[in-house]
Amino acid sequence: MQNRPEAVGARGNFVVAAAFRSGRVCLAAIVLFAGHAGAQTSGTPGLKLGVTRTSPMDLEVAGDLAHLPANTTRYITRENLLALPQVNFTATGDANFAGPTQISGVSLDELSRRLAGAPDSDLAVAICDDKYRANYSHAYIVAHHPVLVLKINSQPPSGWPKDAEGHGLDMGPYMISNPTFAPSFKILAQSEEPQIPRGVVRIEFRNEGDVLGAIAPRGPRAEEATVQAGYRIAQQNCFRCHNLGDEGGQKAGRPWLVLSAWASASPEHFAAYVHNPKDKNPQAEMPGFPEYDAATMRALIDYFQTFTAREKL
Repeated sequence: MQNRPEAVGARGNFVVAAAFRSGRVCLAAIVLFAGHAGAQTSGTPGLKLGVTRTSPMDLEVAGDLAHLPANTTRYITRENLLALPQVNFTATGDANFAGPTQISGVSLDELSRRLAGAPDSDLAVAICDDKYRANYSHAYIVAHHPVLVLKINSQPPSGWPKDAEGHGLDMGPYMISNPTFAPSFKILAQSEEPQIPRGVVRIEFRNEGDVLGAIAPRGPRAEEATVQAGYRIAQQNCFRCHNLGDEGGQKAGRPWLVLSAWASASPEHFAAYVHNPKDKNPQAEMPGFPEYDAATMRALIDYFQTFTAREKL
């Protein structure tokens, strides 16, 4: 099938929800509401959406797109992204890089204004090639101004450094970085974490209430303070790699209800695993969280237990 581009209209700001881990390989895809294959729409000059992928460097987009029906995937070429207004900065605190690094790319706010199709499309979900997800709320975008990275030290992805963990992994074709980052909130002992995934392949524009509502606490304890604190911590961390149904990351391969079963059957094992996964499973890829104090761990356990309680009703 011939690739027929479609233009997408502009719109206001969108909300992006915060997610789990600093530094990750992800190709950001954006879920767009797309029309039938032959549809043409008026919209932002210079930003055309392809019906089919023409290159591994195309950014996949989906969700709620301006002037397009729901749940249709489209593609934006790297050349079209480079034609948009570019943000340039020196990254100094990004864990993906060994030292100060020159970054150039398109702000998520710019992409939202040009692509998102409805005011309630207030969450941008960056999806990586290993099924890791980073969620960007409006509050996160306003506070930290995340940027879809197109160039590192003036180089395209073929010239980018490998991953900071030393595994020799590519960080492209896309990643996300913040010009600056200072935590804007703290939950118990846990501060907000930067969302800086690498290897982004897809970005979806979603309704934040729909996405986060999937993991809202359940049952008679749902409104308790400790449960609500655990909910917010789980949104930021656990949700990046663990899923409940179609929502959340699928990198870990252990769904939400498995975590709930662990927290209910053996809170001590749950806490020990979160603190040091490799001590319980030498093959574990999950990073440990030894900094989680007793109150933080209690909040997570109380939160996850609400799902098991509901399953037993």
